Amino acid sequence: MLLVIFGCVSASAQKDEKKTEANMIKLNLTSLPLKNFALQYERAVAKKITVAANVRFMPKGKLPFSKQIIKAVDDPETERQINNTRIGNFAVMPEVRFYVGKKGAFHGFYIAPYADIASYSTDIEFQYDDNGTPSYIPLSGKVSTLTGGVLFGAQWALGSKIYLDWWILGPNYGRSNGNISGKKTLSLSEQQDVRDALDGLDIPLTDYTYKVDGNGADIQFKGPWAGVRSAICIGFNF
Repeated sequence: MLLVIFGCVSASAQKDEKKTEANMIKLNLTSLPLKNFALQYERAVAKKITVAANVRFMPKGKLPFSKQIIKAVDDPETERQINNTRIGNFAVMPEVRFYVGKKGAFHGFYIAPYADIASYSTDIEFQYDDNGTPSYIPLSGKVSTLTGGVLFGAQWALGSKIYLDWWILGPNYGRSNGNISGKKTLSLSEQQDVRDALDGLDIPLTDYTYKVDGNGADIQFKGPWAGVRSAICIGFNF
C-alpha cells in the first residue's frame, strides 16, 4: 500500500515539475518607455525547442520621444507636424525557438524564426499650399504589415522562477499596405493644390495612388516593410 501511495505521489510531483518547466510568461521592459505594452508566452515542446507568441499594443498617442525630436530638429514646421500626429499599433509575433546549449529549453543562446503581423493607426494633418497660404486637411487611417525574420537571443535563469530574456537582434522583412483619408470641403483650386502636394510626396520604395474631390482625399499605398526586434524581457517560469 505504501509503495502504491509513494508511486502516486512521485508521479504527481513529476507531472507538476514538468508543468512548471514547460511555461513562461514575460514582460518586455525596453518597450515601456516607448509606450508599447508587450507580453510573451513561451512553452517548451521538446528538449531544445519552444514555441512562443508575443503580443504588443500601443494606444494611439503622440510620437515617442517627440520632445527630444523637436528639440534636436529645432524647426517650427516640424514641431507643428509632430505635435499634430498621433500613432498607435497592435502586433502579434509567433515564433519557434531552437536552443543550442546543453541545458535545453529556456536556457542559453537560441535562434528563432518568426512572423510579425501588425497594424498601425495614425492621425495626421496633411499640409498643402493654398495660393501661398499653408492649409491643412486631417487624415487618418491604418497600415497593415506582414513580415518574417529570424531572432537571435539568449536567456538565463535569475532564480528558480525568474528569467532574463535578451533579444539580441531580430531583423525582419515583408510587405505593407494601407489607406489614409480625410474629409474636408475643397474648392476646385484647393483640390488641385492637394493633388500637387501629393504628387510631391517622396516615399521610398512605396507605390501609392490617390483620389481628391470636393469632399476630401483618399490615399492607398503599398510597398516593402522592414524592421528589427531587440529587447530585454523579464520572465516568470510556471
